[in-house]
Amino acid sequence: METHIVGNKLGSMVKHLWLVLILIIAMGLTSCAGAATDTASAEETVVIELELGDMYIKPASIDVPAGQVVTLHIKNVGAMPHNVKVNGVDGSKDLLTGEEETITVGPFTTATPAWCTLPGHQESGMEMMINIIGEADHSHPDVAPGADSANDGNAKIDAKAVPAETWKSRDPILPAKASGTIHEIALDATETLIEVAPGVTQLMWTFGNTVPGPIFHGNIGDTFKFTLTNKGIMGHSIDFHAGRVAWNKSMRTIAQGESLVYEFKAEFAGAYMYHCGTAPALHHIGNGMYGAIIIDPPTLAPVEKEFVIIQSELYLGPQAKEGDLGKMLAEEWDAVAFNGYYNQYKFRPIHVDTNKRYRVWVVDDGPSENSAFHIVGTVFDTVYKEGTYLLQPDARQGGSQVLDLQPAQGGFVEFSFAEDGLYPMVTHKFANASKGALGFFAAGDVDTSMVGGH
Repeated sequence: METHIVGNKLGSMVKHLWLVLILIIAMGLTSCAGAATDTASAEETVVIELELGDMYIKPASIDVPAGQVVTLHIKNVGAMPHNVKVNGVDGSKDLLTGEEETITVGPFTTATPAWCTLPGHQESGMEMMINIIGEADHSHPDVAPGADSANDGNAKIDAKAVPAETWKSRDPILPAKASGTIHEIALDATETLIEVAPGVTQLMWTFGNTVPGPIFHGNIGDTFKFTLTNKGIMGHSIDFHAGRVAWNKSMRTIAQGESLVYEFKAEFAGAYMYHCGTAPALHHIGNGMYGAIIIDPPTLAPVEKEFVIIQSELYLGPQAKEGDLGKMLAEEWDAVAFNGYYNQYKFRPIHVDTNKRYRVWVVDDGPSENSAFHIVGTVFDTVYKEGTYLLQPDARQGGSQVLDLQPAQGGFVEFSFAEDGLYPMVTHKFANASKGALGFFAAGDVDTSMVGGH
């Protein structure tokens, strides 16, 4: 009896010991499983599908846990190359249309911006924010996106500076019309270092390595067949206001090394702008990709000479870098120029004769500011604007003082100089005349040294 009781007690104790052991093992396994789960969680990445377009990043913001690395699967669905880089440094390569790339970035401990680093793309909307889940304030990331951070390093124009003796102004003479009625023209898109004011050099985006681009001249009925070749490092395009063609065909953006043919028949007379239309078009035009094409009216009175003046603005970036898109968006130009250079025809006045008739074609290529073209000391007896005559010599003896143009408008004026001397050429918006939109006609025998000319 006693043996049976003791045996039962021992069996019960063994059972209890086994239960305790099982519980201990179970708790150990649970603890190990928890540790494994925590480790796995720390090593896992957040996977995000990212779409790059013209000009956006989608989604524009993502939320991730603190300390997490992020895998971005990126696809460019835009018509031009794009990239995305965290803080503008770490990220994807430049992706062509349709290209994809998967990258890993992070880990992140505070809200961090990312954006496309190609010129002008961030300012046009290609930016995103990587937010931290649970972070109280996402409005003050370590590095704030935007163009303003670079403004302090922008080049400045010295109003007292003069160009080197070897500097040559752009010839303002209207080029002669080519023979025949079909004109085949090769034109390159490039990025080129160009002096835009004394001592100030910018990385200008150009047609034909000049700013403005080449001037073209023809008649109603002429056919122009342009072959544009992109010899730059970014996408470019071209848009001739003088032609009637589909935007999605002839004006499409082409990548480095590509060419396209832009063909149109000139059906209307006028002074027309042409420009790059690649997004952001404001940046491409504001950084030099503009020019003019002149289509003569059916009848033109004879004149001694014809000139072309293109007015535009300068938005300076850092020395030897491209122009500042932030300034362009805010319409905060550093200078207004005739034919691309600050005070160009003050430094090199245009020499003419007295009592002879001259014609000046004027195109306001902007991209944003208007023009009130005026020549001090003479009166225009002929004014032609946007394809029609506003004034011609007749019994009324009317005169005009200004050719007023909005951006992308053009026309011409005719006049003569009554006596030897200097005749300032300005936009009569004098705030801009004092910012570089100033030149001189030197009529007859006159000393130009008084205005710094040659």
